[in-house]
Amino acid sequence: MSQHFLDYYRCPENYANFKTSGPLSGEPGFFRWGQDTLCYARTVSGVGVSQADHVTHDLLEDIERSGGSLPFDADELLENLQRERYTAHFRNPGKLSHALVRKIYYLIRPLLAVPVRKHLQRISLRNWDKIPFPQWPVDCTVDRIHRKLMADAMRAQGVEKVPFIWFWPDNYETSIIITHDVEDPPGKDFCGRLMDVDESFGFRSSFQVVPEVRYPVSKQYLESITSRGFEVNVHDLTHDGRLYAKYDEFLRRAKRINQYGHDFGAVGFRSGILYRNADWYGAFEFLYDMSIPNVAHLDPQRGGCCTVKPYFIGNIVELPVTCTQDYTLFHILQDYSIDLWKTQVARIVAQNGLVSILVHPDYIIEPRAQGVYKSLLAHLAELRDAGRAWAPLPREAAEWWHMRRKMQLVFNNGEWHIEGEGKERATIAYACVSGDEVAYIHPSSKTNLVAS
Repeated sequence: MSQHFLDYYRCPENYANFKTSGPLSGEPGFFRWGQDTLCYARTVSGVGVSQADHVTHDLLEDIERSGGSLPFDADELLENLQRERYTAHFRNPGKLSHALVRKIYYLIRPLLAVPVRKHLQRISLRNWDKIPFPQWPVDCTVDRIHRKLMADAMRAQGVEKVPFIWFWPDNYETSIIITHDVEDPPGKDFCGRLMDVDESFGFRSSFQVVPEVRYPVSKQYLESITSRGFEVNVHDLTHDGRLYAKYDEFLRRAKRINQYGHDFGAVGFRSGILYRNADWYGAFEFLYDMSIPNVAHLDPQRGGCCTVKPYFIGNIVELPVTCTQDYTLFHILQDYSIDLWKTQVARIVAQNGLVSILVHPDYIIEPRAQGVYKSLLAHLAELRDAGRAWAPLPREAAEWWHMRRKMQLVFNNGEWHIEGEGKERATIAYACVSGDEVAYIHPSSKTNLVAS
């Protein structure tokens, strides 16, 4: 039974029984499932390759010939993408030169003028637009794989529609969260004014605070945020780029990070510079994490989780960063418009996903950047005010996904019913065959709610 599939859909369990057509062989590699979907996993035939731009094998015909069995393990495939295991061939986490360069950079970073840092970052990110996978600017591979699995399940069961618990509460089509990472003292000092800006557009947001070294964190400062209905989370330990450098040191730091979470009353975490290793998350004691980008072409650590939906890493719900960061937009792409953000938001909404915004108080102090951010908030407010988008605190979004994970669909008296905490806010939707695709039918709209 595929737990990832069940967590995604919360449908009856009999639709999550995917069989593998034989023993898996070789190392995991890239292959295609139809022309539109790149995958990374071990296969029965061992046909995968190590680089995404060298893929020649399409297993679609193998799947069709097998009568419903898959030439790979569904959970392994989904987990490899969500945990970014496909990046191992070029990430080289243990390579001394990479670790040494990173260490030297973060040691001298405080001494570097901002223009120098920007120049070095552009050099390190050169040729980012040539990366074939994930797909820029939004990758929905995992969401597409789930729809393909659902289509296979429907064909195997001989049905045309399958009930599932809708992704968001209260019939919302999509969700928006606003998050702010507080990196340095000027950003900390700007937090009050930033809350004023968010409030002026009707949003509440979360502030991720660095516990050590960067600036003093007083009880009064934390209360200045939470007393206004905003949220405080832990942002790394010292923000030195070394959290995941060595496992033993990570465990030591994770213990301190967990303690700060308890001290701050924080249930969420985000790592500095979005460095991450999802396979180590078992050391954390948080309700949720927000450290994995959807597409990380322009981040120091390349990769991406390839989904616009929240998902589980053990008992932690991951709220992926689905939109480009403000620093990247302004200082790497040198774009002071919201055109890219609008494109990303539209694609995320088309997939009923999570619009996750990461804007640093440090980088929107100057009027031009602040004006762009206000334009983004106005755009998101239109979506929210039209009744299409739920705009919770990140904590509330994570709590919903934890509750939804425990809900069950029960067939009683000829009808499907939802059981479990939070059921009064949940809705039954249907996955239906629509040509060669699977579309979602939501009772509030009576129309298809998902694009290809």
